[in-house]
Amino acid sequence: MAVMTELEYGNLREGQQLEPLTKPPITKVQLVKYAGASGDFNPLHTDDEFARKVGMDGVIAHGMLVMGFLGEYVRDLAGTNAEISGFKMRFGAMTRPGDTIICSATVKKLYSEAGKNYAELDLQAEKAHGKVVGWGSAVLYF
Repeated sequence: MAVMTELEYGNLREGQQLEPLTKPPITKVQLVKYAGASGDFNPLHTDDEFARKVGMDGVIAHGMLVMGFLGEYVRDLAGTNAEISGFKMRFGAMTRPGDTIICSATVKKLYSEAGKNYAELDLQAEKAHGKVVGWGSAVLYF
C-alpha cells in the first residue's frame, strides 16, 4: 500500500508523474472508526437510514478521511529525504463505502531558495473509475 520509493530531488523533473498510492476500498467500519478518531459523529457518515432520509443513497465518507489519504501519500513520497512545508486540498465528488481511492501527484515546479531545493506537487485523489474526489498541492523541501 505504501509508495515504493521516497523522492530524491536530483531525480525529479517538472511534469513528472509520480508513483500513485492505491488505498483499499473504504468500509463502513472504517467510517465508524474515523468518526471516533476525528470526533465527527455526523450520522451522514455512519447511518444509512439517516443518509437516505436526507436524500443520499447511503452513507458517505468524511472528506477529511480522503484528505488523510493524500497526506499519507505526501508523507510517503517525502520519506526521510524531504520535509513537507505546505499541503492544501479541495474536495470534489463524494466518496462512499466500496470506493477505492487512488492518490497521485505530478511535479509542478522545481526551484531552489535559501540553500534548499523545493518540489511543488499537484495532487489528486480519484475513485477507481476516474471521478476526482479531491485535489490540491504540496511543497516538499530537500
